[in-house]
Amino acid sequence: MTISHFSIVRPVVTTVLMLLLVVFGGLSISRLAVSEYPKVDTPTISISTAYTGASAAVVETKITRIIEDSVAGVEGLRSITSSSRDGTSRITLEFFADRDIDGAANDVRDKVARVANRLPDEADASVIAKFDAGGMPVMILAVSSNSRSRMELTDYVNRYLLDRFSVIDGVASADIFGREDPAVRIWLNRQAMAAKGVTVGDIEDALRRENVETPGGRLESADREFTVRLARQYHQPEDFAAMVIARAAGASGGDLIRLRDIATVNLEPRRLRQAFAINREPMIGIGIFKQSTANTLSVAAATRRLTDAVAAELPADMKIIIRRDDSQFINAAVREVSASLIIATALVIAVIFFFLGNVRAAAIPALTVPISLVAAFIVLQLCGFSINLLTLLALVL
Repeated sequence: MTISHFSIVRPVVTTVLMLLLVVFGGLSISRLAVSEYPKVDTPTISISTAYTGASAAVVETKITRIIEDSVAGVEGLRSITSSSRDGTSRITLEFFADRDIDGAANDVRDKVARVANRLPDEADASVIAKFDAGGMPVMILAVSSNSRSRMELTDYVNRYLLDRFSVIDGVASADIFGREDPAVRIWLNRQAMAAKGVTVGDIEDALRRENVETPGGRLESADREFTVRLARQYHQPEDFAAMVIARAAGASGGDLIRLRDIATVNLEPRRLRQAFAINREPMIGIGIFKQSTANTLSVAAATRRLTDAVAAELPADMKIIIRRDDSQFINAAVREVSASLIIATALVIAVIFFFLGNVRAAAIPALTVPISLVAAFIVLQLCGFSINLLTLLALVL
């Protein structure tokens, strides 16, 4: 018995099957991720190593070349790209498409661990991450104020806003762009240091020795127990300025040399080489990164709703706006292709009616076209595909 014969002799079963296809197809449409293009990322791993204070040439010879030589023999490696900048080394490893990314990451970690003892002691531990080539923020929010500094904006965003955007369904992470974390900066006066016989090493030793918080142990009695905490003495720039660095040479031991005698201590941003501005107005940005399987349109819609709620709660001198929204481009592209799909369906039905010349005879094949299109989304979900321009164009064809 052929499918056509079965459908004719069992019309109720056929109708039920068609309804099931429509229902499950509709469920698949609601669960499929929506993106502009399909995810065809090449397995890529990045190795980042920070060596604060070192020039690009030193980073190249002391870190980049050593790690490159170690990871060059990893299985399935296609190419190695590296860049050495002042204080930072970054190596990108691209693997063949059939290489398992998790296995490759483990192999790379093992190779880097073998040469860790050959890297400078002052360098930070290498950070190995699976790189997402499509890992761009789907939305960028901008927080500005007409009375607060960027350091104050960074502190407010970090305290009250970042976690709220991070827990949105489908969001992988929310990062701060142009952040200015506060740090105590010590600007040395080389003339005063030479006059008092103090070196940079003396200042570093004093900072490591004094600016610590050591455990104080416990106090125990028959009924109670206390944890003793020895609080740090240095909290504000004025506290660091009063720190004793050394004692001047003299018969009686000499006068105390304090940090303020040889340097200027200020509270300033930790990094001075990065900024985030729109139309030359300094701001703090919040980048919303979605999960690889999340629906971009759903994430963007949830972010917009939360942005409206946050905007109503901000202090009077602050405002938050959406500066970039990838869902707008995706919506426009999907709408255009969807319109083409509807037009193609209408033309097919019109051609069927034109050749059959009978409304009743054309009704059955006309019904099968939209049912087939909706049912195709079941296959898309089973295969792990997403709704994008290519899959929609395939449905048009």
